Amino acid sequence: MRPDHPLHGLQIRSLVTTSGELQLSLESVEVPEPRADEVVVRIEAAPINPSDLGTLLGAADPASAVLSGTAERPVASLAIPVGARKAMAGRVGVSMPAGNEGAGIVVAAGTSEAAQALLRRPVALLGGEMFSQYRRVPAAQCLALPDGATPADGASAFVNPLTALGMVETMRREGHRALVHTAAASNLGQMLNRLCLADGVPLVNVVRRAEHVELLKAQGAVHVVNSESDGFAAELVDALAATGATLGFDATGGGPLAGRLLGAMEAAIVRGGAATGRYGSGTHKQVYLYGGLDTSPTELRRDWGMAWGLGGWLVFPFLQRIGDVAAAELKARVARELKTTFASHYAHTVSLAGALQPANIAAYGRRATGEKFLLNPHLAE
Repeated sequence: MRPDHPLHGLQIRSLVTTSGELQLSLESVEVPEPRADEVVVRIEAAPINPSDLGTLLGAADPASAVLSGTAERPVASLAIPVGARKAMAGRVGVSMPAGNEGAGIVVAAGTSEAAQALLRRPVALLGGEMFSQYRRVPAAQCLALPDGATPADGASAFVNPLTALGMVETMRREGHRALVHTAAASNLGQMLNRLCLADGVPLVNVVRRAEHVELLKAQGAVHVVNSESDGFAAELVDALAATGATLGFDATGGGPLAGRLLGAMEAAIVRGGAATGRYGSGTHKQVYLYGGLDTSPTELRRDWGMAWGLGGWLVFPFLQRIGDVAAAELKARVARELKTTFASHYAHTVSLAGALQPANIAAYGRRATGEKFLLNPHLAE
């Protein structure tokens, strides 16, 4: 890279039109020279996480995608349901990049010692706009990958690993001794299961299919319950009573599941002999919503007394709350255990243009377990 010859690269952009469509396209963007404390990374792997879909697809219908443009510069147009257009009105006419995390090779570095130390090294990085061929970021936002690790190994080194670690750290800081987690067969759920097994943390895994029960049990999970089975209510109380879990993380967000967790926690506490009165037990029960797999309203039946809480939880605000030192310790653990506890697995690897193909949009838009997509922005179709 030279100051008189700036680097350009392709990037996925998401645009809401005045006609009520969402358009995904590839645009050429300039990547300026890195400042003293910055690096430029050639992105070679970026996961499509559920947390990316809010920007990438918003409220558009993934199954409605229609392709136009050229093979090199495709444009995917998706319909936004009429009832959801008001919520996306602020995005009309605004072309937005997407992608929270990724990994690649540092191809240019600023003059600072920290930046120069990363030159030509594989790194994982945060900072948004990762569905791009190149990304300029502060060196502090990069995590040098351990020897032998590839960009594909490090592509998911931030969001899922730090979310799993953050859940366990939240449990410890708030005085709970066990966890319950929904959508537990996901990449994150499997990672959390490995982490809890390694750290001796009792975990109740809630899944939605019988095959997911077997998947997690084959990975050593002790307590796995299927929310779609006839015996779910009783099995959930049994698992909560066995573990003492009073803290839950719910990925669905909408529907009755968060409330069912709170009710089952109270039933398990009462079964254990806790004193109760007109306001239920005095044991605090907490559920955090951290996802939105179910976009319907959250339903609460309020049959669990008054010692309870329901709130939102996101990993990056959590990391800010615990401070730089504690966050750095969590990141260091991720680097040490990148290929074991925090390994990620992908069902599909696609190029930037491939990510705009209607069949692929429909697939990753379903957010189905076992269907995780990895973008390689330099992959030739």
